[in-house]
Order: sequence, then C-alpha cells, then structure tokens
Amino acid sequence: MQKMITARHFDLTPELREKAEAQIDGLTRYFDNIISADLILDVERHRRKAELRVRVYKDVLTGTGETDDMYNSIAMAVDKLKGQLKKYKGKLKEKKPEQIADVTEETTRPITDDDEIDI
Repeated sequence: MQKMITARHFDLTPELREKAEAQIDGLTRYFDNIISADLILDVERHRRKAELRVRVYKDVLTGTGETDDMYNSIAMAVDKLKGQLKKYKGKLKEKKPEQIADVTEETTRPITDDDEIDI
C-alpha cells in the first residue's frame, strides 16, 4: 500500500506522521487489497481537519474528520473509513457467489435428445 501524507498550513511533526501511518496501516485489518491511501491534514484557525482517501479496486473511499485536535481528527477519519471498508468487503462477498452461479449455469447445460454424442 502506498501512503502519502500532506500537511497544509502547518509543519508535520514526526510524531504525528508516525501516529497517522500506524492508523492507516490498521485499515488493512478490514480490507487487505488497499492500493493507496492519501491523508490530507489541514489547519484553519481553530479547526483541525483530516481527509483520508483510500483507493481500492474500481473505487475511492473517503473519510473526513474535523475537531480541535489533529489526532482526534485523524482517528475520526479512520473510523469512518473502517465502516466503509467493511461495507465494501461485504458487497464484494455478495457479488462473488452470483458470478459463480452464472458461470456454472452456462457450463452445465442438461443434455437433450437433440444433442449428438460422439464416443
């Protein structure tokens, strides 16, 4: 998984970077096939905003958090993404059995009297 952290309007401290990377790495517990994660941290007056975009196969999931503490904002954005990843994984599991059923119906056609059988 590729991780990119961007800080706007403030200097990113090593402690904040480590904490953010640890929380992003924790998302793999909910979905293994994450392609990339982009975290944008922004400071506007008294607001601390974190926006996390996670790219998975054919989709981009986004979670945002806004509080007066940057650590809480990151945690909020990660929590929102955890729910989205669970839902996305559930949709993939629901879709897969249907695709398998469609393929087996096409390949296992019953033999009729009109079919010629060569032995």
